[in-house]
Amino acid sequence: MNQSAAMTGTIEQFQQLYTSIDRELHQTIVGLNDVIEGALAGLFCGGHVLLEGVPGIGKTLLIKSISNVLGIHYKRIQFTPDLMPSDITGTEVLSEDDSGRRAFQFKAGPIFSNVILADEINRATPKTQAALLEAMAEMQVTVLDKTYKLPQPFFVLATQNPIELEGTYPLPEAQLDRFLLKLWVPAPSPSDLKEVLIRTTGERSSVTRSVFGENASETIQSMRYLVRQVVAPEPLLDILVRLIDLLQPTSNGATELSKKYVRFGPGPRGAQSVLLVAKFFALREGRIHLSVDDLRRASVPALRHRIVLNFQADADGVTTDTVIEDALKR
Repeated sequence: MNQSAAMTGTIEQFQQLYTSIDRELHQTIVGLNDVIEGALAGLFCGGHVLLEGVPGIGKTLLIKSISNVLGIHYKRIQFTPDLMPSDITGTEVLSEDDSGRRAFQFKAGPIFSNVILADEINRATPKTQAALLEAMAEMQVTVLDKTYKLPQPFFVLATQNPIELEGTYPLPEAQLDRFLLKLWVPAPSPSDLKEVLIRTTGERSSVTRSVFGENASETIQSMRYLVRQVVAPEPLLDILVRLIDLLQPTSNGATELSKKYVRFGPGPRGAQSVLLVAKFFALREGRIHLSVDDLRRASVPALRHRIVLNFQADADGVTTDTVIEDALKR
């Protein structure tokens, strides 16, 4: 009974802290409620998030605001075609001490931070993009056969522009799979745009403050642990397994859209992502048990970048969101 009461109190603390973060973010961000929730879901589930949207709609501002509110170390990496892997991870440099002796010393790159903004990640070459793979998956980097652990928490928020294709390199499926969620950042509504103009062209500009204090890293780690404590009943696990099966084009139970338009369906990491994000949504609502609605909310952003469509889908204007939503109806 005491353990249950303690758990209830901890959930209330989670809700209060999340509410404080959300309130502070809206001091600088207008609208984008679903995007903010998705970005924080990635942070508190221990995953990374890919934001896609046209330029000038607040992607970079959102990421910078999140790091300010959390009060943790932040670095921005502007991806360009001439960016080298060592520009991200760091490299060995020849240094000289006071006695004149020379030795190689590791100089850490910008990847050694808590929050990483990988801006326009699809502008870098595949070789440079691959430099992020080990960091995102293993929380470490290897330089000249030496492995260096990254600071915790470690969280990558990447952006890409969907309309400007010249000079870009599409992210390979292996790297897309490293992102817990892929979020669409919509253009602001007329009312939101009006509020943006008022906030950004007046005499005073809004600022965010940290809500975590000095123990930000420990607080984030404890919130991540709490998310994993949410209970997933076996019937809901069966529903999730069934959903993944519906999206496999070679499965006997595949939907008609999956058979017609999907080349490759989501793998186990996709199912893990849906479950983790669903647990976050349950905790946001003050529940320690999952519901079907939690799985529904998590499925599209967690799976849309893990499904590979064929050429027929492109010709017919079918998107991965359409295929997932069709499977959810079943």
